[in-house]
Formats: sequence, structure tokens, C-alpha cells
Amino acid sequence: MRGLNGKVAIVPGGATKIGAAVVAAFRAAGARVMVADINAEAGRALEAEGVAFSETDIRDDAQIAALVETTLKQFGRIDFLVNVACTYLDNGIDSTRAEWLEALDVNLVGSVMLMQAARAELAKNKGAIVNFGSISARVAQTGRWLYPVSKAAILQLTRNQAMDLAPEGIRVNAVSPGWTWSNIMDELTGGNREKTDSVAAPFHLMGRVGDPEEVAGAVLFLCSDEAGFITGTDIRVDGGYTAMGPERAAAAIPLLMD
Repeated sequence: MRGLNGKVAIVPGGATKIGAAVVAAFRAAGARVMVADINAEAGRALEAEGVAFSETDIRDDAQIAALVETTLKQFGRIDFLVNVACTYLDNGIDSTRAEWLEALDVNLVGSVMLMQAARAELAKNKGAIVNFGSISARVAQTGRWLYPVSKAAILQLTRNQAMDLAPEGIRVNAVSPGWTWSNIMDELTGGNREKTDSVAAPFHLMGRVGDPEEVAGAVLFLCSDEAGFITGTDIRVDGGYTAMGPERAAAAIPLLMD
């Protein structure tokens, strides 16, 4: 894809499975990457492979400012922000005020503060921002409140950012993954991808969870020159999850005749 070679991306959450796939895709396209993550061990492992790493808590404005400064010092420019970082903290109806504030701080507000800190550079380079939404933003899910609500807010944030940053030449879009082979899936199943696919199959037209690389491909497209006239939108990399609707992938009428 055009317009990526030599550019610089900051990827908060770049040490996760999906984030690491985004980082690898950028590097394969000739871009340079600064990973920002609280997981120092995973970040240092990426650093050993030649990826720049800054241990950063996006709940802390001083650390965000340091991240931008470090990126500029090392690479001399900033072209893309890809906001992968999130928390899955969610106790549904019983979530406390502190938990609500924590979830929104990580999943939403941190990315806004990073945008503010990097805004001048993004404008100078006519850059792009990719936020991470989710299929969870569009449907009710039993026992989950914090994650879906914060992801729905991200989609509205994307539209607002796109409108107000367009005069500066900054494009803002989102990707909304379906179930994807991610850190949380790995942890919940003890690394059992086959089981993950089988549980996900009834909810996805493709009959499986997505690969991190498939999400990364959409991110790179939105950052590339090929997406030069695309802003304020959301690409659903969800294997048909949101297209399926309540009837799933099986015929419902025959059940009435059994």
C-alpha cells in the first residue's frame, strides 16, 4: 500500500497479539514504529527485535507527553496513531464508579490525550488516526457494560475527531474487530485456538475467529494513501458477525416444523 514507507506510527497496546500484528504489518510496509505499552516484558521483547518501545501508561498525561517527545527524538516525525490499548475490566451491572472511570480512562480518554499531544505533528504530516472499536459497540451482551459502552463511545469519538481534524488534513477512522485470536482469547482458553474457533463459529459467518493479521491489514489500509478520501468511518473486521443478526447462520423456520 502506498504512503507508508518511511512514515512513523505510535501504537499504544502494541505488545498485545493484535497490536503486535499491527506493528509487524507496518514494519513490513517500510514504516517505523514506536510501541507504547504498560507490559514492559513484552515491550522489551519487541525492542530486541528492532522495534522501538516506550513503557507508557496512557492514563498519565506526563507519560503521554514523554512518549511523543521520545518518538520525535528517535524518528523525527509522527504520521499515525493506532489506538489498540484497552482494558477488559467489566463487572457489568455491578461495576463500581471507580471501575467505570478506569475503563473509560484507558479505552477512551487516553487516546484523546495522545491525539492532543501529537496533533501538531499529525497536522504537519497530514497523518491519520485509527481507533479500535468493537462489535461489542453495536449489540447488547449479557453481563457486559463497561467494555461495550466505551467501545460505542470510541465510534462516536471517531466521527467527532474526523470532523474537527479534517481542516488540518488529519483523517480519523476506526476498525471494529469481531472475535479475534487475542490475548484475552488465549488466556480464557489456555491457548486453545481450536476451541476458540468452535465457540465463535455460530456467531460469525466465516465460522471462526479472526486472525490478528486480518485486523492489521485493515489498519494499514486506513493509514495508506489508498484511503486518502476515507475519514469518519468504521471498518468491521468481524467475519460477518454484525451482518448475521439474531437468526445466526442457521435457518430458523424449520425449527417450527420439528
